[in-house]
Amino acid sequence: MAAFDRRSLLQLLLAAGTARLIGTGGAADAAAIGAATGLEFGPPEAFSYDWLKQHARAIAARPYEPPPRPDPATVSRIDYDAHGKLRFRKEFALYRDGAYPVTFQHVGMYFPKTVRMHAVEDGSAREVVYDPGYFTIGPEHVAAGLPHQPSAFAGFWVHDPASKGPLDKVEPWATFLGASYFRGVGELGQVGLSARGIALAPGGPGPEEFPDFVAYWFEPAGDADQPVTVYALLDGPSVAGAYRFLLRRTSGVVMDIEAAIHPRRTVERLGLAPLTSMYWFSETAKPTMVDWRPEVHDSDGLAMWTGAGERIWRPLNNPPRISISSFLDDNPRGFGLSQRDRNFDHYLDGVKYEKRPTAWVEPRGDWGPGAVQLVEIPTDDEIHDNICAMWVPQTPHGAGSHIELAYRLHWLADEPYPGELGRCVATRLGNGGQPGQPRPQGVRKFMVEFLGGPLAQLPHGRLPEADLSASRGSFSYVFTEAVPDDVPGHWRAQFDLTVEGSEPVDLRCYLRDGDTVLTETWLYQYHPAPLA
Repeated sequence: MAAFDRRSLLQLLLAAGTARLIGTGGAADAAAIGAATGLEFGPPEAFSYDWLKQHARAIAARPYEPPPRPDPATVSRIDYDAHGKLRFRKEFALYRDGAYPVTFQHVGMYFPKTVRMHAVEDGSAREVVYDPGYFTIGPEHVAAGLPHQPSAFAGFWVHDPASKGPLDKVEPWATFLGASYFRGVGELGQVGLSARGIALAPGGPGPEEFPDFVAYWFEPAGDADQPVTVYALLDGPSVAGAYRFLLRRTSGVVMDIEAAIHPRRTVERLGLAPLTSMYWFSETAKPTMVDWRPEVHDSDGLAMWTGAGERIWRPLNNPPRISISSFLDDNPRGFGLSQRDRNFDHYLDGVKYEKRPTAWVEPRGDWGPGAVQLVEIPTDDEIHDNICAMWVPQTPHGAGSHIELAYRLHWLADEPYPGELGRCVATRLGNGGQPGQPRPQGVRKFMVEFLGGPLAQLPHGRLPEADLSASRGSFSYVFTEAVPDDVPGHWRAQFDLTVEGSEPVDLRCYLRDGDTVLTETWLYQYHPAPLA
């Protein structure tokens, strides 16, 4: 997973009132629409999802042809400031008077390729003909030097209806922009992590390949309770595919996604339903004085609900080197990257990290055997997306093969099906040994906090037991205790780990009362380092 200037990209996506897309229009007859009064459309062509799937299969059988790029020298100069001045004119939005208007984004430094846009009505599709007049491109703007062809559309945003406020004052609730990236707004009103159409061997030894959504087709929602339907064509050197998205505006956003994927060659690790996020540091581990804030991350853990019903929490790491962890499963019930820590005082940042959404993948149908893979890449700043979670099928897929996939993607404040067990709420590391005594070398102390569920029902005086295991090393000074904060059901397991060498250690812990499991399973990958 290649690192990029994430902070600038987020600024482009979130800039309120500067880079927001606003407009009007619809899929009216092409002859009645001119560039001066509304969107211009091309001639009608028959369209269906079955046709799109057949088309994706056909192009996968041919050599890859990259999408057009408007003049790269000019587009490379459309940075954050220049892009912020490219406002989409409100008189040109698609479905402005419908339930959910759709507006378009201009190419720029971080998304330089042309993406074709189409409106679908009654089984017929018309391409939206690009015109620079749709955007506020002044004569002195760098984009004024771009030719009219190829199209300079790069992506789109979906807005709430005008009844909730002017389009230039209301944040979009779904965005598709750059490669195959897309995002939804969580129910706390924030965006954060991203999803992708597909991930091809992120974190591998060579450069990562980023296929593109090269074309979209839109069907409007009939009313606010109906979904916006978006079809997408994916293409890249190693894979092509057809996608159908049903985008639903709920307290957050729910997306029903179907995909038909056709590899052009065998991919070492073909990642399905991938999620991408940022984790720099948290209460778990933080270099001394690296930043004034206590925590900086869009997600703090990977949550999994296995096919066997086990609930797992894996806190994220900013590792010393690229780390790829595989969690084998068969027909998983779900997984997601979650932001569990909702306390502003733990971040102290105006960008609202405490409100970033949790994204949860809910498989539909039988996914069979495979693994949830977690890729963690070292980072020294918050501008880089360095986390990826995805499903990797057990069986490799090569040229000529075919993958059918369906899942529901939830963008919420929490997991949609949280379960009844106590949950891990913090992981803290320190030097081992006892306070006031000489600290032994090569020993690391762990404090793992759990909250809620059956822990709140334990009889007074009964201590839960920590069930511990490690891939190597030995435990000492193990005990559990109630966290002294007067919060019912708040317990922590404490233990010291003695280990030699620098190879990672995989740890596992949960709390139980006899044979009764009280909490989800905490998994952690510890990277030994010199101790203070």
